[in-house]
Amino acid sequence: MPALRNNAAGPGHKYMQTSASTIKVQSQYCNEAYTSRGIKLHEKSCLRRKEKRKEDREFAWAAVHSILNEGEHNHRNKKYHPTGASAQAPVLVDSSGGAAAMESVPTTVLDSDMYDHDVSGHDYPAVGLEGGLDDTQSIEAEARQCSNSDTSMASASAGAAPPPGLIPVSAATAMTSARSDTFKTEFHPHSGRPETVETFSAYGGGSATRSPIVDDTPWHPFTCRADFKFAELAHKAALNKDQTNELLKFIWRVADGHMKFSFKTHADVMTAWARSSTQLTPFEKHIIPVEYKKEVIEYEFYSRPLWDCAMDLLANPLLAPHFVWDAQRLYKHDGTRFECFFHEPWTGDRWWNLQSSLPENGAPFAFILYADKTHLSSAGTVKAYPVIACCGNLPVDIRNVDGTGGGHMVGWLPIVPEDSDEDGKLSYTNLKCVIWHESFSILLVTIILLSATAFAHECYDRTQCWLFPLILILSADYEEQCVMALIWGLKSGCPCPICLVLREALTDHSTTYPKRTIEDAQNRVALWSRDHVAGEAELKKQSLRPIKNAFWKVRLSDPHDALSQDPLHVYHKGKFGDHLFDECKKHLKALGRVAKKTVDEQFDVFLRWRILNHFDCVTNIYFTDGNKFQDTSKQIVYAAQNVLTRVEDEAGYALLKCIVSYLHIDMYVSLDVHTESTLAAGEAEILVFQELLDEYIEALGDDATKNWNFPKAHASKHVFTDIREKGAARNFSTRPNEKQHGPIKCAYKLQTNGKDIANQILRLDHMTFVSGLIRSRIDYLDEERRKVMLSERELEEEDLDDQPFGGHIYLGAPQHSLTLLQLDEENTSNPAFAQFHKKLSLFLNNFLPAHNIPLPDGKTWLRLSAQDTVQEHRFLKVNYESVVDWKLATDYLRCNPSFHGHERRDCALIHTNDKDGNDKNIFVRILLMFKHTVGSKVLDLALVQTMDAQMGPQCIIDQHL
Repeated sequence: MPALRNNAAGPGHKYMQTSASTIKVQSQYCNEAYTSRGIKLHEKSCLRRKEKRKEDREFAWAAVHSILNEGEHNHRNKKYHPTGASAQAPVLVDSSGGAAAMESVPTTVLDSDMYDHDVSGHDYPAVGLEGGLDDTQSIEAEARQCSNSDTSMASASAGAAPPPGLIPVSAATAMTSARSDTFKTEFHPHSGRPETVETFSAYGGGSATRSPIVDDTPWHPFTCRADFKFAELAHKAALNKDQTNELLKFIWRVADGHMKFSFKTHADVMTAWARSSTQLTPFEKHIIPVEYKKEVIEYEFYSRPLWDCAMDLLANPLLAPHFVWDAQRLYKHDGTRFECFFHEPWTGDRWWNLQSSLPENGAPFAFILYADKTHLSSAGTVKAYPVIACCGNLPVDIRNVDGTGGGHMVGWLPIVPEDSDEDGKLSYTNLKCVIWHESFSILLVTIILLSATAFAHECYDRTQCWLFPLILILSADYEEQCVMALIWGLKSGCPCPICLVLREALTDHSTTYPKRTIEDAQNRVALWSRDHVAGEAELKKQSLRPIKNAFWKVRLSDPHDALSQDPLHVYHKGKFGDHLFDECKKHLKALGRVAKKTVDEQFDVFLRWRILNHFDCVTNIYFTDGNKFQDTSKQIVYAAQNVLTRVEDEAGYALLKCIVSYLHIDMYVSLDVHTESTLAAGEAEILVFQELLDEYIEALGDDATKNWNFPKAHASKHVFTDIREKGAARNFSTRPNEKQHGPIKCAYKLQTNGKDIANQILRLDHMTFVSGLIRSRIDYLDEERRKVMLSERELEEEDLDDQPFGGHIYLGAPQHSLTLLQLDEENTSNPAFAQFHKKLSLFLNNFLPAHNIPLPDGKTWLRLSAQDTVQEHRFLKVNYESVVDWKLATDYLRCNPSFHGHERRDCALIHTNDKDGNDKNIFVRILLMFKHTVGSKVLDLALVQTMDAQMGPQCIIDQHL
């Protein structure tokens, strides 16, 4: 029952209230019913709309008045003659979108006598201004009333508005003269729509009507609203496949009651992170004041105390069994003698020598440090300068991967801004080096004292040892190495940070130059402090800067010994990417478009292989990452050998020989385990490369404009020495560390607001670090619980599976079974499948007896029919013992006619016998992998194309390339 209304009340009238909030009251303005709680708010809004409509109506009638006045004036000065023509009157639109002033009606032009009256005193009707009709109804009704009146067609009597059809000028013109903020819209004649005139308040507003709800399941074709909400959220968060599956799995475990979940808001999550962040060492902020040109400049440096990070590792019970403290020398018998080999850092000579200089029961705690700038923004204006540390006492499969034992950010170095007035000046470059070493002094402060006094530690086996922290390896590119060693760099007289080779002799690998030492550098800097002139002369002889090195403070941490040659920057991005590959493109360009197109096409048809980037074209590549340069170097000789020939381009052919020698060096450097033999072979190949490079320069003649005396050309002189001293090159490669730039860039892009980025990114990095620690504990708990649930027999089988073994294969990606007849018919174009069932029958009758497998049903000869079936498989996983590191390795092979849209038939090296029964290894290409059942025995078989056929006498190109 509606509440009673006081009809005599004005806009501020009151209502009789009822106790029920659901009782509705009728509005006095629009006659619509609303609840008593909402009626006042509605009427205020309704009143505002009504007053606005009133204002628009008054304006519309003012426009009509103007029209009449203008018409009276025009007709008094010009006689109109009846023509019988009809016109279409414009329509005035009010703020509600309706026709407000004039209806489209035929207009007849009449004699001027009909206008011989005074219109100045017209009292225009106000119908609808105070009544309940809206704008459109009131004005249109009045217009219709006027147009239907006989008296209005004959004469305009007092108090009556002239009919719209008699307006002699357009409404738009009249309105423009009346008000400047009026808009007219003229439609194309073909549209059949009249032109409209709108007030300022109505223009562009559109219809105020609401579209009706036509679908009560708008989330269709999603099953329900929740499904769409999840899919939308996953899309906005850019979740990948694995992340989406993990989140769905988590949601269903919570929904099924298998897990407890308490978070309700983002604040709850951040509170939990804040509680857990205390489990690991957080970042600390430091202010570094530096004086430059009599002005003190302050820079911010963030760091984790280095020894506190070491204590985090030592306190982790999951890592404790994996620490190695003592140096080792490893040997393997090669059939004649024991040969020394190197892989982990503690197998290198430097670890042995360092431990020899420590007291009894002392062991090095070896830090591996990396530093390099990286761009965070695509424009390159926002940069980061992370310092990453890892522990050399942990095995490489823990140290070089993501996880609690892997490398983590321990510092965020300040970046001195670029200054066009200062860049290139010696003082400004020295300023950057000073800030770098002042920052590193803060980073190293917690290990400086311990490097001399040691730290007592109880090892996993309950033995006590004294740990001496030291810097074993400094991993960086050449530019960063120059900062670490405090030398002038590229254009200096002695540009190598390790030895004193002259700039003119960087390609001379046959001569060994004196090594740099801490003592020599300290003496020269001390002399400069006392006498700038004499000291500057001594510093210049070794291209040193007059700055104290932060690493001098840490005992047994000579930076010149710790610096190592990084394969990524020295070889893949450096020697090949910036030099050999660049030279190769120049030769192809000189040969013309056909040569470039041929090389690109041969790259495109190159066999696809796992963990090998495939390229459609390479001649237009000018910048890419080191990994792609490495894969390009492996393929370019095959793609260019028939283009850069001795006949077409003798110098280009000599360049290909250099690239082949470079690939040999890169192969040796990339080995995960080195013996004395492989190291000697690598060092010998460096001299071969030097000879081939000289031949190439000679072949160029007068066209030889490139200077090959650059520091990365000299780095090969030290790389195999580094391997002897610090183990395999992956111990000092920058690849694992540069990979960590990715999460930093993602954090900047997705989780920061672009302001105060150091604080935000370091907080996120700390959360990632803590998350990894907790995740490792959870995974370990789950694994232990799983083992408890397994039977003793299942555990024994698992243990057996973890041991090295040979011949274990797994065929995957099964297809539908085919008859031998169908297989023949589907491969008629391939001669390798000709009479396949006969070849298979002959093979089985030889293979089965040779391996003591009886033929079914006591047969002496197995005959296959065309209806016998095989099941094709397109994926093969092979576990084998590697001859490189003598460990279990896994290879993944595919034989697929369309793998990601391309044919993929991998090759393999297999062990077999020749016709005389002698062992031999040959390369084969896999054409078909299948299972075939003989009796109760299921055989895993493959049809292969052998690649051991003699092709005649060896060509000279095969010897050179």
